Amino acid sequence: MANRPSLPVRRRLFHALLLLFGILVLAAAVIAGLAIGRAMLRPGEVIGVLNHAVTGNGHIALTSKTIVMNVRLPRVVAAAAIGAALAVSGTAYQGLFRNPMVSPDILGASAGASFGAVLALLVSASRPGVQAAAFAGGIIAVLLTYASARRIGRGTDQILLLVLCGMIVSALFQAFVSAVKYTADPDSKLPEIAYWLMGSIAKVTWADLALYAVPFTVGIIPIVALRWRLNTLAFGEEEAESLGVNVTALRLICIACATLLTASSVAICGVIGWVGLIMPHLVRFIAGPDNRIVVPMSVLLGGAFLILVDTACRTVMASEVPLGILTSVIGAPLFFIILLRSRRGGR
Repeated sequence: MANRPSLPVRRRLFHALLLLFGILVLAAAVIAGLAIGRAMLRPGEVIGVLNHAVTGNGHIALTSKTIVMNVRLPRVVAAAAIGAALAVSGTAYQGLFRNPMVSPDILGASAGASFGAVLALLVSASRPGVQAAAFAGGIIAVLLTYASARRIGRGTDQILLLVLCGMIVSALFQAFVSAVKYTADPDSKLPEIAYWLMGSIAKVTWADLALYAVPFTVGIIPIVALRWRLNTLAFGEEEAESLGVNVTALRLICIACATLLTASSVAICGVIGWVGLIMPHLVRFIAGPDNRIVVPMSVLLGGAFLILVDTACRTVMASEVPLGILTSVIGAPLFFIILLRSRRGGR
């Protein structure tokens, strides 16, 4: 009888196959996002345009090149990056707080970013000004949450305090958002504010993506690099420290990186719900609980998911549907199905 591969070898092979699957899903979503729209393109045309852009080889139609490179590619890249950022932030927070119901806005980043953005919209700030205000608001909200938790109690359950303080800060900034909406001009400012809060990447440009690349890179690399340490937190903080993990430093790094990713994502596209909550569950349903594979798979499948949702946003109706609406419409039933199948699988 031939020797069977050892368990670590089989696990590494399984992880490699999962990563290959995630890459293929993301690649298929990118091709679909570039091909589907008011003007339909064949996948071969899309691949030809991309090949021409990279190598300069082949002859392509000018119309196809304009549609792919100038109209759809910025949106697809933005959707992939934002979906990956929100999904990996949710994965990091769920591992850090040991709570599957945690999402990237648990510490108030989305609420703070929303307040910063609507305040900038109220005073007619430019698009870069709105993005800067949203980013600053998200960072300030999380800093306020962390400072409040530290001030309330030392030596107590910091995880619980962070969650509770995050709820308080979120409620506070949501009240500020409501106050701004109440004072906004109902004919000009209020519709603009309402549309921004529903989320959209229709106006994202290459310049926006160039700015977004900095917080995206700075935020996502440490989480991916430290993903194995999140596994140790499943046993509790004392057990993790006994294994040589600096829990305080890990918590600070994960919170800082997830906040950076969430605040910058909200700044560029508005509030996009459910992605950071459901994608970690979906990935764990497929790949299991090991964060060494869950984190990179969240990056891949989160990006693919938001590309497909954004493609649906601009094709299902004559006018474009705000992205945040469709993520909720799709995300809520999908989350229910995942929970139902997980529950049945656990019996």
